[in-house]
Amino acid sequence: MSIQKILNADAAYGVPVKIFTNDIDQDSIEQLTKMAQLQFIHSHIAVMPDVHVGKGATVGSVIPTKHAIIPAAVGVDIGCGMNAIRLNLKSSQLLDNLSSLRHAIERKVPVGFDLHKQVKAKASTLTPLDKRLQPIISKHPGLVRMLRKFDMTWQKQLGTLGGGNHFIELCLDENQDVWIMLHSGSRGLGNVIGTYFIELAKKEAQHRFGHVPDKDLSYFAEGSASFDDYVEAVEWAQAYAYENRREMMRLILEAIRPLLPSFQLTKEAINCHHNYVSQEQHDGENLLITRKGAIRAGKDELGIIPGSMGARSYIVRGKGHPDSFCSCSHGAGRKMSRNKAKHLFNQQDLIQQTQGIECRKDVGVIDEIPAAYKDIDQVMAHQSDLIEVVHTLKQVLCIKG
Repeated sequence: MSIQKILNADAAYGVPVKIFTNDIDQDSIEQLTKMAQLQFIHSHIAVMPDVHVGKGATVGSVIPTKHAIIPAAVGVDIGCGMNAIRLNLKSSQLLDNLSSLRHAIERKVPVGFDLHKQVKAKASTLTPLDKRLQPIISKHPGLVRMLRKFDMTWQKQLGTLGGGNHFIELCLDENQDVWIMLHSGSRGLGNVIGTYFIELAKKEAQHRFGHVPDKDLSYFAEGSASFDDYVEAVEWAQAYAYENRREMMRLILEAIRPLLPSFQLTKEAINCHHNYVSQEQHDGENLLITRKGAIRAGKDELGIIPGSMGARSYIVRGKGHPDSFCSCSHGAGRKMSRNKAKHLFNQQDLIQQTQGIECRKDVGVIDEIPAAYKDIDQVMAHQSDLIEVVHTLKQVLCIKG
């Protein structure tokens, strides 16, 4: 299905906003309208069908900029994304009771605020990260003061899940093949980097491109020291998030091997960000593309679009649609806030909506109840021009932070 709505189509004031859904709330429209007024945005803003209001910038937006970058548009969960891999196991080879698998994974991978008691990542992973981090903190020592036990914390959090909507799942596809899928980002240090530079942008309030309609849209202009420092820091956080997912996947495989028949990994393995910024070429221009809750869906590129903890997820192949800047949605997208979900639903609702799935069913995860999210099938229908489905996954086990 093609673009459903175009805001500011005449581009008399600001750039157009091309929205790939008809399911969008007024608060998101108002937030997008403010973003469209920024003078350094190239051509238009693209909005994915999982769109909803975010802090700083709208979740589900793809923002192409020239000579400027908006830290709040990237956000504080820098490099948050997905990792999925298919095993050469069938559903019939799984245990009848999956609780032992869930507990084995939970023993290996700390969730929520927990971290490893000792550093688990190998030196070959840690050393390059540490080498790249030192110049950043030497220029911005305030980062160290924002994270308790700085060095040990970021190292011990490598290979941990975090909380909120982050998860680990065991899924079955349309052929009853077994997949492992996980969702996480750059953990505590990524949050610190995001918070620090968002506040720095507000403080410096660079006005090279004129009026900023919202302080959360404060930016760094190319050519400034802060621009260069932020790009360096955000690229580090994205690399850390990528390695965090790889390390978690290694630990999950280590946890489940003793409990399952001997298995191998297939060639289908995907590790992709959905909260990040990258330098890309579109329309013959070198641009900074900020994807706030969106994944890259270039021609023939594989990606992951998860549903909620009670709905289907999808492995997809990109079509490279130019109006989306080669992007698609990063999930179903919330249709209500966490507080509203806690108010509307109870534990019995959660049990009913996650029937048949081995997962937590306590009040601590009610804010992640499937009904708090948009219908993933409708979200997928609205982006058929952007991607094609390669595999359809249904979870049988889910671990939340």
